[in-house]
Amino acid sequence: MIAPWPVVRVKTADSEDADTAMAVGTTVDHLTETYRAHYRSLLGLAALLLDDTASCEDVVQEAFIRVHSARGRVRDPEKTLAYLRQTVVNLSRSALRRRIIGLKLLSKPMPDMASAEEGAYEILERDQLKAAMRALQRRQREVLVLRYFADMTEAQVAEALGISLGSVKAYGSRGIAALRVAMEATA
Repeated sequence: MIAPWPVVRVKTADSEDADTAMAVGTTVDHLTETYRAHYRSLLGLAALLLDDTASCEDVVQEAFIRVHSARGRVRDPEKTLAYLRQTVVNLSRSALRRRIIGLKLLSKPMPDMASAEEGAYEILERDQLKAAMRALQRRQREVLVLRYFADMTEAQVAEALGISLGSVKAYGSRGIAALRVAMEATA
């Protein structure tokens, strides 16, 4: 295995000035002072871009967190505020983008969609109808199911059950009358 070459750092006057500036610009004390001095102005900047206070506060605090974690890149202490402002703008844009995408993804209810209460009433009525159908005579139930649920004509029902067209009409009429009485009694 080949040994890696040793890394040699050569300090020049320019690199020492940059290191000193970086140390000054990236201290936690400097960020704390910047936070105290410019929090409200950054909050105002976020408020111009976003609509609610909670989101603005979140964006500004996230900006300070990001600047703190990337403080090694902020070499000039006087550019810290500019860096913070740009971070607030970028985070505000991202928040708006997420909101727009969220609104696009939300399913919009259909205008003729039943409410939850209507759905509950429909279930109750369906259960009542099933109970009333079970109480009908067998032929009445067969005629009504084939005629109205299977959507067959009277002639098709007569052929399917092997009865006359007049019998289909009679069983259907009596079955509907019995259902009406049973449904009104439970209402």
